[in-house]
Amino acid sequence: MRPIRRRLLIVSLAVAYGTAFLGSIFTRTDSWYESVKPSITPPNYVFPVVWSVLYLLIAISFYLTWEQAGPERRPVVGGLFGINLLLNLAWTPLFFGLHRPVAAFFDLAALVASTIALIVVLWRIRMAASLLLVPYALWLGFAGVLNYLIAFR
Repeated sequence: MRPIRRRLLIVSLAVAYGTAFLGSIFTRTDSWYESVKPSITPPNYVFPVVWSVLYLLIAISFYLTWEQAGPERRPVVGGLFGINLLLNLAWTPLFFGLHRPVAAFFDLAALVASTIALIVVLWRIRMAASLLLVPYALWLGFAGVLNYLIAFR
């Protein structure tokens, strides 16, 4: 078993939770959201709990992959995670800040595609890192259903 690379782990956690923090700035459950949310939407307190766990899984996945990937694969891994987190970050201001559920839905579709790409690419590098992203992909699928119901009702 390899020793934990503390600096890499701290950077992984900081990037993931930094994305979460930036997204949280735009999250408002205002009267607009309350008027459009579907009946199958979980209670508001569920979202921060789920997202906290998912960001932890994303950070660990990145850490494990970066540790395993050689120098030739790291640009691809970093690029895919970067694109994924940017798409993740873009959804919140589109949906909550600008009240643009259609634009948010298409961002979410791209986010799902980038998550699937990550799962496939990471599978070849470190299977455990790939599997850690499956709950994220499933939650994004559920979020896509909620977003769809709001955007195209």
